[in-house]
Amino acid sequence: MVGIVDYQAGNLTSVARALSFLQEPCVITDDSNVLDRASHIIFPGVGAAGTAMANLRDKGLDQHLRKWVQNGKPVLGICLGSQIIFDNSEEDDAACLGIVPGSVKRFPPQLGEEVPRLKIPHMGWNSVDFQKQHPVFQDIPRQSSFYFVHSFYTAPDDEDCVAGWTNYGIRFCSAVAKDSLVAVQFHPEKSGRPGLMLLTNFCRWRGDHA
Repeated sequence: MVGIVDYQAGNLTSVARALSFLQEPCVITDDSNVLDRASHIIFPGVGAAGTAMANLRDKGLDQHLRKWVQNGKPVLGICLGSQIIFDNSEEDDAACLGIVPGSVKRFPPQLGEEVPRLKIPHMGWNSVDFQKQHPVFQDIPRQSSFYFVHSFYTAPDDEDCVAGWTNYGIRFCSAVAKDSLVAVQFHPEKSGRPGLMLLTNFCRWRGDHA
């Protein structure tokens, strides 16, 4: 059973629909006891970092997310869930989970050299250059395109945890892999065949690196 963390963020049901299409049992819940029993955790969401962190702390889910990663349970962060795993975010000047050292930065207002300038938020299809072999990215071509919607990007302190890069005016980290945690800035549940392959791989993964 895949547990989808409910912390009053948007986009949870679209993840559940994708898993249902893949015939992967799942539940959307904020009950930590139910999530403790899940074999895999998906931490998705859209919204603001400050509000998301307040909701996580209010429900006690911030400590559980740290515990699940520390204990080796497979965890997948999506979009906002890929940002607040870091130490802090420029959005709302929020202190975040601190699972991965680094920060979340706002795209610069004058983005790219094109005229007209690139729009913010970064919205639409873009490629991901996967950097390392990992079970969650297995059989996905290196330059596959995925669907993005975001105004902030992650900046890990240690590039060894970067699993994928994307270019949008600047080169930014769009996928992270650290221990039993994988996080992606894009929305695999909205990204067609490559996204469904990623979700399938995640559901089969046991949190190791083999």
